Amino acid sequence: MNTTIDLSASFKAYDVRGIVGETITTESVRAVGAAFVDVLKLSGETVLVGGDMRPSSPEFSDAFAEGATTRGADVVFLGLISTDELYYASGRYNAAGVTFTASHNPAQYNGMKMSRPGAVPVSSETGLAEIRELAEKYLAEGTIPAGERRGSTSSRDVLKDYAEYLRSLVDLSDSRPMKVVVDAGNGMAGLTTPAVLGAEYLDALPFEIIPLYFELDGTFPNHPANPLEPENLRDLQQAVVSNGADIGLAFDGDADRCFVIDEQGNPVSPSAITGMVARREIRRAQAAGEQEPVIIHNLITSRAVPELVRAEGGRPVRTRVGHSFIKAVMAEEGAVFGGEHSAHYYFREFWNADTGMLAAMHVLAALGEQGQPLSELGREYEPYFASGEINTRLDDVAAATARVRQEFENDGVTVDEVDGLTFTADDGSWWFNLRASNTEPFLRLNAEAEKPETLESLTTAVLEQIRQ
Repeated sequence: MNTTIDLSASFKAYDVRGIVGETITTESVRAVGAAFVDVLKLSGETVLVGGDMRPSSPEFSDAFAEGATTRGADVVFLGLISTDELYYASGRYNAAGVTFTASHNPAQYNGMKMSRPGAVPVSSETGLAEIRELAEKYLAEGTIPAGERRGSTSSRDVLKDYAEYLRSLVDLSDSRPMKVVVDAGNGMAGLTTPAVLGAEYLDALPFEIIPLYFELDGTFPNHPANPLEPENLRDLQQAVVSNGADIGLAFDGDADRCFVIDEQGNPVSPSAITGMVARREIRRAQAAGEQEPVIIHNLITSRAVPELVRAEGGRPVRTRVGHSFIKAVMAEEGAVFGGEHSAHYYFREFWNADTGMLAAMHVLAALGEQGQPLSELGREYEPYFASGEINTRLDDVAAATARVRQEFENDGVTVDEVDGLTFTADDGSWWFNLRASNTEPFLRLNAEAEKPETLESLTTAVLEQIRQ
């Protein structure tokens, strides 16, 4: 009997993440597998189970399957998969599923990203809390009761079908020849990139792919698979410049996010990528007869995104940060595309789910169909100056937020509370957002301004109030 695992320590707002052997164990995973089937009423239904290259993923996959089949689900093992491969399989086969991954977290972590049939996310507000509570009950009782039937197990490889589906969404065959450096960070993009962009299963594309760290290794021997941190992009930036490449792509560990580097070795902001892909998706939808296609953007995305969307004849919809919120609004609005500042990109044609690879393909298409280098093409989508996310560790986040509000809430400034606090100058010259982290004692600042000197003075003034 196991009553020592505190599952609340590993259950987050959108997924499960913990330290292997401490806050996530084979026993807890087995209980979660059973609870997943019970809460989502999946007895007699198919449950897809896959995982990334972390050493514990196979063992956890087996444990989850044991719990799920005990409660009557039929498990289909997908083997090694990226997270967007799970979403593809969940959408394509209309089946619930789980992939074992801790995304960009260090090697000692693993976790679970879960999906209802049709790639509908499972979050704390849509079943994850109930799964945790029932799993804790099974752990406390020391046993998982057998269901009315014992489920079966089988295996399926979806990589080729996934690659074919993505190729059907973006035609890259007419692109100008380009040299593309891809940093997989020893994560799952090392498996998916050759399948989608190479000639492993499909016709060759006019790209020379230069691989960095394609060997699947969940101990991350070269650098953490977290491209959000600038130091983890340095190898890619150097390789792009030294190889005279047209573009660099960096994926996180489970390959659901993609970061872009231009030919000069400089990052292209996720807001610029959102604008670039939004333009393509709006025009495609309009060509199919759709009036005013909807584009979702979170509140930290550059205001250049909604401006571009309106100029293209689309309708921008602003939402909170977080993939479960974005996916819900995507479905409610029938949106064609959505983008986040964290380099998550969502597509209606991908069951409203996020996929770094499909976003990368759109960027390659946009770059390859014209002659400008990416540094020039990207400039069109980045007219403003942004701070990036500045995190401050605080004992009292609420007090710091109150100080900022008192200092900046005045005539000429609008404040909204959609997600944290967003302060916007009425003349449009600047805005900034303050959000408390869901998981750490951090206050996150994101700011943007029309002029660099405005941005510098604004961030300095806000941080003075935060760090008193």
